[in-house]
Amino acid sequence: MDSRSRRRIGIAGAVAGVGAAGVGAAVGLRRLAVGRVRLRPDPDADEPFGTLRGEELTVLADDDLPLHVEIDGSDGAAADLTVVFCHGYTLAQDAWHYQRRDLRGLRMVFWDQRSHGRSGRDDPLHATIEQTGEDLYAVLTAAAPEGPVVLVGHSMGGMSIMALADRHPELFGGRVVGVALVNTSCGDLAELTLGLPLVLAKLVRPLAPRALRGLGRRADLVDRARGLGADLAFVVTRKMAFADKQVSPTVVDFLEQLIRATPIDVIAEFYPALAGHDKAAALEAMGRVPVLVLAGGKDRLTPAAHGRRIAEALPDAELVEVDEAGHVLPLEYPGVVTGGLRRLIARARPGREQPGHDESGRDEPGHGESGHNEERTA
Repeated sequence: MDSRSRRRIGIAGAVAGVGAAGVGAAVGLRRLAVGRVRLRPDPDADEPFGTLRGEELTVLADDDLPLHVEIDGSDGAAADLTVVFCHGYTLAQDAWHYQRRDLRGLRMVFWDQRSHGRSGRDDPLHATIEQTGEDLYAVLTAAAPEGPVVLVGHSMGGMSIMALADRHPELFGGRVVGVALVNTSCGDLAELTLGLPLVLAKLVRPLAPRALRGLGRRADLVDRARGLGADLAFVVTRKMAFADKQVSPTVVDFLEQLIRATPIDVIAEFYPALAGHDKAAALEAMGRVPVLVLAGGKDRLTPAAHGRRIAEALPDAELVEVDEAGHVLPLEYPGVVTGGLRRLIARARPGREQPGHDESGRDEPGHGESGHNEERTA
């Protein structure tokens, strides 16, 4: 395999409009639009999102904050390798639903980042990427104390892995034998346009932290209002997080529920840490192991260029870019993510049988049994 092998995936379908103007225009017709979307055939309608559970473990961070951790395959199955999943900003471990479902047979660890999901509520001063890296170190120590580990991170979860590499580089090439970075960045997030014209983005960008801090100070009021605007939230989530217009309405609903469950003050507290994130130096440690980088061609939050930059800096990186995908590849094109993880594990542990692998060599489709995720190699 070429040490810098690259895949590009083309998915048929128009690209959904993203940006403040598009969202604003959708508000007036949201009930009609949402109704039409929800009437479509939905192969994921019966998917048991949020119900997959493992052996529960409470891990104390270095500041004694309780972190909620769950372990699948703790009965010793595939104990020669542990895969640790780190979710993204405003989400929780259940965002890895499809990977958790389809990689049964592996020993897997899932955890909720501080102030997210079922983990403890954080001191605002500790809402930093450096701290989430130390949290990941605590999770590894408690839930995967022995044997090789593959780390998988989406968005902020990928940044947590970079922070771990920055603070504990000795782990990489030793206990950590592989890394997957999904929809993430090693820095320069302060320059994002969020799909807006550059001139408008430059005007809006400085206002975002101040606006979020203001909302955070009225957290109770804002969170009550969020619960009332379900239709609007559906539209905004679909347009900002996904690019595939055929994405399952049930998947959109599930993602919106995860985001809504994250208090607005938590969102406000972590935003500056994301905007100021710069861990390019940490890539040197990760360069000691095989790395999978997955990017969405229509990702407005961590654009594909950020994934390309990471892959170019690593000597043994596979870059997979899904042309018409947004910021949540684990939910929008889960078969691409799961297939990539199988390849990564095969590179990290040659000769190891891959659980649930399709003997035809074709990765699982994206949703249900549709042919939604067929790959086209560039």
